[in-house]
Amino acid sequence: MLLELVKFEHSIFALPYAYVGALYGAAVIGRWPTWAELVWITVAMVGARAFAFVLNRAADKEIDARNPRTAGRAVPAGLIKAGELWAFAAVMLAAFLFAVWQLHPITRWLWPIVLAAFIIYPYTKRFTWLCHYWLGFCLGLAPVGAWVAVGAPLGDPAPWVFGAAVTFWTAGFDIIYATQDVECDVRDGVHSVPADLGVAWGLLMTRVVHVLTVVLLLAGGVLVSAGWPYYAALAVAAILLAYENSIISPGDLSRVNAAFFTLNGVIAITLFAGVLADRLLA
Repeated sequence: MLLELVKFEHSIFALPYAYVGALYGAAVIGRWPTWAELVWITVAMVGARAFAFVLNRAADKEIDARNPRTAGRAVPAGLIKAGELWAFAAVMLAAFLFAVWQLHPITRWLWPIVLAAFIIYPYTKRFTWLCHYWLGFCLGLAPVGAWVAVGAPLGDPAPWVFGAAVTFWTAGFDIIYATQDVECDVRDGVHSVPADLGVAWGLLMTRVVHVLTVVLLLAGGVLVSAGWPYYAALAVAAILLAYENSIISPGDLSRVNAAFFTLNGVIAITLFAGVLADRLLA
């Protein structure tokens, strides 16, 4: 039940970008990331994400209970006791912190930023439709965190450009996801782009930020002197992003789940595969 609650399979959205940061960050300092670094980056990512997911579900319990789409979730349905929920959160937080301490020493100073971002996120939707971009910022920390975790310089612009790309990519697909709950969000005073500005404006904004995503990923490739496999993967990702936006319209939201889950998972894996091939063939 707890594994279903946090949906570990959704780690596929951010984890490939952490590996992108690790692979290119290690390349900058003239090496490959070690297997130990990749393992601990994975543990840190999964632990932090699970902890954040628990916080979000706990904070949104009452909101989810009033929404027919989310009322059956484990927390609003009362299928998980509060003690079990917070014990699980504590274990995931401990896993994150333990993993951080196995990586480059700079991560021991930066981890509070990650937790602060995750703690703040659930409450942003109470105040502003920019909540999508705060969520994007949370996921956008993945390539930056993994970059410094292998010892690459924090001052290099490349991880920040990759992080910005992930931020806008995430904000775009989260806006698409929010179109499912417009009526409930308006009723309950929950802010989102579709609820505050309308579905049509929300989908237009998604198209704009996804174009910006591709531009930033292109710039990131230039900054790390990426080879043709990276740009080939980016071309495929751009086509998939275009397709994702084409299957959703204000008059037809029936394929939101396909756009949100399937396509974005494939995009993340495609880009990671391009980066891995780029490093192997360099």
